Amino acid sequence: MTPIFIAGPCVIENAELLDTVARELARLNRQYGIEIIFKASYDKANRTSLRSFRGPGIEQGLQMLSDIKERYSLRILTDIHESWQAAPAAQVADVLQIPAFLCRQTDLLVSAARTGKTVNIKKAQFLSGHDMAYPVDKAMQAGAKEVWLTERGNCFGYNNLVVDFRNIADMLEIVPTVIMDCTHSVQRPGAGNGSTSGDRRFVPSMARAAQAFGATGFFFEIHPDPDHALSDGPNMWPLAQFDEVVKSLL
Repeated sequence: MTPIFIAGPCVIENAELLDTVARELARLNRQYGIEIIFKASYDKANRTSLRSFRGPGIEQGLQMLSDIKERYSLRILTDIHESWQAAPAAQVADVLQIPAFLCRQTDLLVSAARTGKTVNIKKAQFLSGHDMAYPVDKAMQAGAKEVWLTERGNCFGYNNLVVDFRNIADMLEIVPTVIMDCTHSVQRPGAGNGSTSGDRRFVPSMARAAQAFGATGFFFEIHPDPDHALSDGPNMWPLAQFDEVVKSLL
């Protein structure tokens, strides 16, 4: 079975960035006969510092994502942080993502489920794979048609994450679609003097290990120049090297 791929920049920086990334994803879709879902956030509401770049906001951001969807025929995934955002985001996005820190927020899960869109719930850094049965149950009881779960590592002391790949197998007992977040899992949260740092060299290994444990999809934040990205740069994978990673997983 062809895995699900989700990829795109961490946050919407400008229209040029979205075009650059979307053009390459559309090319890969044609080359490999797959469907990479385009991901970008209109607002990063959980940045470490108040000074950090958050994005253009929901109104402008959704319009920019809508333009990408129309221009490149890509499905769209974006995250929501508050219940009221679900309905407008669902006008553009095919998949609504629940951030890991918010995966127990009942009203957020219910509002996402009621849109009828696929809901991708990221596993919190403080929960086990088995614990994710309860957020899934909330979404399903609220009428969700399809729920995905995403592994992104667990807290390991301060400013560090570790991935217990057994969580993938555990979550596959709950839902049939379990995504590996290959870039957020290499984060070192809050370890960058007011921002999150990380180590992107481990991204391909995270993907291959997750595949061995049965992951049915892979999430990558990618950027043409990660070292100068406005959010999550140390963890994002270079756009020019993404083809190689996709090929290895196929």
